[in-house]
Amino acid sequence: MRDQLARMILTKVAGPDPQTERARVHNTPGPRWFAAGSPIQRVHGDASMFTGGMRALLLQSLHPLAMAAVSAHSGYRGDPWGRLQRTSYFLAITTYGAIPAAEEAIARVQSVHERVRGANYRASDPHLLKWVHVAEVDSFLTAHQTYGAHPLNAAEQDQYVEQTALVAGKLGVLDPPTTVAELRQTLAEYQPELRGTTEARQAARFILVHPPVPWAARPAYGVLTAAAVGLLPWWARWPLRLPYFPLTEQTLVRAAGDGLTRTIRWVLTSPTWEEAAVKG
Repeated sequence: MRDQLARMILTKVAGPDPQTERARVHNTPGPRWFAAGSPIQRVHGDASMFTGGMRALLLQSLHPLAMAAVSAHSGYRGDPWGRLQRTSYFLAITTYGAIPAAEEAIARVQSVHERVRGANYRASDPHLLKWVHVAEVDSFLTAHQTYGAHPLNAAEQDQYVEQTALVAGKLGVLDPPTTVAELRQTLAEYQPELRGTTEARQAARFILVHPPVPWAARPAYGVLTAAAVGLLPWWARWPLRLPYFPLTEQTLVRAAGDGLTRTIRWVLTSPTWEEAAVKG
């Protein structure tokens, strides 16, 4: 059962042959940007990323221009799992992969961004790229500090933000934050630009209420969405028409989210899958 659950999760995240994808990322020889066990590898390799990724999508949707680009060009409704797999691969290859492969992935994303344009936005706009970056980094770090197996200390949190800035800079983000304090300040600077557009609320409903998830998995998915919403800042709730119940979120939701994250972590460390990935 553990192996079956691992396959179900990994094929959604990494595609139909997750062992091969993992071996390609981890076993390809060559220098890496980040040392083994460094903060970015600890955060991006933890099961808390499932909650962090969902929080990031909700938070990112609050910028009208970023959401307009996603709504018009990403195809998240028609191919949500494909989008998830591409995002997961990008995070994996830039965090753990050999530098040439990471640089190739970055160049590919930049090429896509250059083609995504509208009347009042460009996906390659450094200002929009910076918003997407800080919303993502804040979400991953918040989820890790809440649900991660080994939360980072203060110095490690700053190091994580600094490490993510390396990748962001190569993508085209200008002056990305390199400390937690700078990250919080940058988020605050973007707040006047944020609002809950129709497209943002539609995306939230798709993610939270009408996801392409089998009915058997809906209870676990419901816990995941509740945990993600529970980690959103209060000012992000009303624009997306999301509830805010502090006491419930700090008790019942937190306990359920912790239990689900522990379960996912246990499933994904299945000895069968770990051995298969090492063999490549």
